[in-house]
Amino acid sequence: MDGSTTSFVGIDVAKASLEVHLLPEGRHQRLSNDKPGIEQLLGTLPAAGACLIVLEATGGYHRRLVADLLGAGHRVAVVNPRQARDFARGLGILGKTDALDARCLAEFAKHVQPRSMAQISTTQAELQDLVTRRRQLVEMRASEMNRMDTLASKKVRKDVQQMVDLLRKRIDRLEKEILALLEADDAWKNKADLLDSVPGVAGVTVASLLAKAPELGTLNRQKISALIGVAPFNNDSGPFRGKRTIWGGRAEVRSVLYMAALTARTHNPVIREFAKRLEAAGKPFKVVIVACMRKLLVILNTMLKTNTSWTTKKCLVTT
Repeated sequence: MDGSTTSFVGIDVAKASLEVHLLPEGRHQRLSNDKPGIEQLLGTLPAAGACLIVLEATGGYHRRLVADLLGAGHRVAVVNPRQARDFARGLGILGKTDALDARCLAEFAKHVQPRSMAQISTTQAELQDLVTRRRQLVEMRASEMNRMDTLASKKVRKDVQQMVDLLRKRIDRLEKEILALLEADDAWKNKADLLDSVPGVAGVTVASLLAKAPELGTLNRQKISALIGVAPFNNDSGPFRGKRTIWGGRAEVRSVLYMAALTARTHNPVIREFAKRLEAAGKPFKVVIVACMRKLLVILNTMLKTNTSWTTKKCLVTT
């Protein structure tokens, strides 16, 4: 963070309200989480570029606020709630209120200074919404299909089947809308074509990566692995050497990477040979599949960074 950042703002976001804490002044205010409240907030914040604003991901309630803050030129970081809570405990703050959470987020901004996010375009936001909605409908369809096995009533089974058919049609419609959105933008179409050229990576994975991991192709292999949550962390103390584990990151991206890695183990020559070497070394399935997810992610990241399509020789050299 450069020396122009003189203020740190923590915002606790709820469905109807915003709790705002500003450091070093210690000023606190409560605003409504709507257009008038956000406009009032923008009018009371320090000049754009002079403050770092930190808030937690809150299931979508923060998205309009983040878009407006970024649009006004402010630096904004959206952090994992668990990370912010662990920081509060580290400060000895065990209580939890909206006002207290806002103050802890301001302290987090001051001491940790997390990386601020880039402004999200309207198209990027629309793609995120479409991909999220598709995932929701897929989960609903799976729940309905699971109920089929426990039903004795033919009428209820028929009703459930009708709902499954309806959800399938709506999912198909969303997938067409996602494809049309990617096709309409030359830059996105190029990225989608590059990712889609990799054996084991299909349309759903491509759309999910572009929507949920826009940093792909802009970070190095270590940072992108940590961002998604497929980088193993040490668990050592003295002579003790614990198991390496992954945690945190973006669960939605890991889910699609998991399915892609399963397919790539069969159809992608690079991933297939990599998995075979790990299996021959006696590695358990979970270790093998996570390693394959990480290698696949690094390959995709390298391809977007260098703007090159899939070739086995090139991927073997660059990863």
